Amino acid sequence: MRKSDILAAAIAMLLTVQTYGGTIPRSEYPRPQFERQEWVCLNGEWTCRFDFGQSGIESGYQSSKGFDQPITVPFCPESTLSGIGHTDFIPALWYHRTISIPQSWEGRHVILHFGGVDYKSQIFIDGKHVFTHYGGAASFEVDITRYITPGASADMVVYVEDDVRSQLQPGGKQSRRLNSYECFYTRVTGIWSTVWLEPVAKGGLKKVKITPDLDNSHFLLEPVFYETDGGNTLSVVIRDGQKIVFKGETRASNNASLAAHIRNIKPWSPEQPFLYDVEYTVKDAQGNVIDRVTSYAGMRKSELRGRVFYLNNEPYYQRLVLDQGYYPDGLWTAPSDEQLKRDILLAKEAGFNGARLHQKVFDQRYFYWADRLGYLTWGESPSWEMDWTNQIAARNMMAEWEECVERDFNAPSLVAWSPLNETWCPDRDGQRARLTNDLYFITKRLDRTRPVVTASGGYHAGFTDIYAEHTYTQDPIALHEQLREKEDGAVYVQAPDFSAPYNGEAYMIDEFGGIRWIQKMQAKEVAPEGQFWGYGNDPVTLEEFYRRLEDQVNVILSLDHICGFCYTQIVDVELEKNGIYTYDREQKFDMERIRSIFTKSRTQAKEEVSRMLQKNQ
Repeated sequence: MRKSDILAAAIAMLLTVQTYGGTIPRSEYPRPQFERQEWVCLNGEWTCRFDFGQSGIESGYQSSKGFDQPITVPFCPESTLSGIGHTDFIPALWYHRTISIPQSWEGRHVILHFGGVDYKSQIFIDGKHVFTHYGGAASFEVDITRYITPGASADMVVYVEDDVRSQLQPGGKQSRRLNSYECFYTRVTGIWSTVWLEPVAKGGLKKVKITPDLDNSHFLLEPVFYETDGGNTLSVVIRDGQKIVFKGETRASNNASLAAHIRNIKPWSPEQPFLYDVEYTVKDAQGNVIDRVTSYAGMRKSELRGRVFYLNNEPYYQRLVLDQGYYPDGLWTAPSDEQLKRDILLAKEAGFNGARLHQKVFDQRYFYWADRLGYLTWGESPSWEMDWTNQIAARNMMAEWEECVERDFNAPSLVAWSPLNETWCPDRDGQRARLTNDLYFITKRLDRTRPVVTASGGYHAGFTDIYAEHTYTQDPIALHEQLREKEDGAVYVQAPDFSAPYNGEAYMIDEFGGIRWIQKMQAKEVAPEGQFWGYGNDPVTLEEFYRRLEDQVNVILSLDHICGFCYTQIVDVELEKNGIYTYDREQKFDMERIRSIFTKSRTQAKEEVSRMLQKNQ
């Protein structure tokens, strides 16, 4: 896109985003890969009321004209950025804000979007129930056209219920105790991502699925419309900078698809994150434009060949870092779009080419920056804090996971799905294995283009494309003995008595390291030092830290059967002090030295491990 086009788009955005007075947080367009210029950001000051007795419905809160407690959306009430900072359990919470619908939206669908609400949410407009959504990680939308009047205002109330202790809902790393402990952190209740409105023509686009086909040099485009009447058309223009490389048209039908063939295709990779600009235009039978959406696409192929991961038909070694997406002041919510971008730049500076996005579904703008900056990602569910053997919990998780996979399918940077992390519990009536395998096949049906890491570490149930294991063995000699491939082809399996056997799948160590190093104590960190979390004994000196880290990385790089790694982790999180950076994203180490460790060639690592083993004999 030309600089002039970017500037024009930015000016248009400023003109069309309504702030309802004052500066609003996270006011950038929340869905960059499917962007309309006309929209209303609903972030900013709302009012709320805690409902500890869960009696609000009986009290008529759904018809509220406003509550007493102000709260800043999109930050959860546990966060300081919300203006509240209540960190005890919140079983139920009510929100209110007035929404004003522009008169110019008359005759179009009015769509209300929620980036994330944890966990069960009910939406009311002027006291009328509109929609109920289950799932704290999934984004969702609600068509509120019939409940509002263009040119008028309405009272919108959101009722949230959240019970992470029930073990019937995915909770990720949210603590089931009063306070944080070990690697479990402050809870997140209610709205934690951007809320917004947009008008869409009755025949407008709902979404377009983009499947890149590198081998045949085309994108397969599959549109979905809110309504179809047989007379509308969809035109697609794809640009490489100022040059149009594809132009096509099809009838606006939910049965339609378009193969956008591009000559001299430019693949997307972390080293060259090239993106094509895409524009969708819907016209009615008279040729009038009724909808226009801007997007982008990356030509990227992610696959496994035997035990090797391939990116764009070339072997590619994944050097990932664990990213939990927590922030000191916003918890699950980054304080700014710039911080999302900075997190990726910090990881790239440390030598990583991607991240395993751990126990949280990340902001759509995080994927935007990963796409733009060139950074691999793994999508993961917040699968912890639920009972994997409970059939109600399983239903809740599968429905939520399906929404998450569909939302992020188009992201070029996303190269693998990982629905489960460390399912530490014995099976009960085969239900844990059933859930695990259901998730594998659901994910494969939704997306045939990416590998699935069904369970990262823990107990493995059966079907998976990558067999991913975790180890926090600190001694490099012991680590090498643990991870080396045995003469009979066996590999390290942490819990063989509870896991399906390894059957020659691609094999990764997608958690290791976790070395604790406390750079400095923050004033707000009041826990005794002994409660801070990390793996192994603390290094006595900084040099000992570097040596231990380099030896561990060398061991993993040196073993041919391992197709990639994920280091724990990019930043400290609350009590967990094993990050490359502090929780505030400050440097803890000499970053040139850190980068040299994580980017080391496998050949050099093999030579250094060979010398280490000879010295130890």
